[in-house]
Amino acid sequence: MEVNQVSGAVVDAAMKVHSALGPGLLESAYQICLIRELKRRGLAVESQVPTAVRYEGEILDAGYRADLLVEDCVLVELKSVETVLPIHKAQLLSYLRLSGRQVGLLINFNVEHLKDGIKRVINSRPKFSAATASSAVLVSAL
Repeated sequence: MEVNQVSGAVVDAAMKVHSALGPGLLESAYQICLIRELKRRGLAVESQVPTAVRYEGEILDAGYRADLLVEDCVLVELKSVETVLPIHKAQLLSYLRLSGRQVGLLINFNVEHLKDGIKRVINSRPKFSAATASSAVLVSAL
């Protein structure tokens, strides 16, 4: 399955979960339901994926965990917050860079209409380095 198909399937599954549960629950409730829905659709899903930090040539476990990795190509960060802040997008971008992946979804379930809570983040540089830390990145609403 191609990355755009995977991200589309994640968005569709998230909309189903949001329709069933509505806003106002804890992130963990949405996460467990989204995992179940994605698996029901036959997608490979990992949760709380360790994301190592590369520093001076060494790979270090700094305790970072991405919420979901779907089909080994789309990182998903889930939120249930009143407002998505720039730091939330930066967090996802950092996870993308550290993992060497290009596509991520930031999904905030605490909205009336889920389409207003989904942001697609593209890592323009698949590998993290000091040189890429300030590279331009596309962040768009779906």
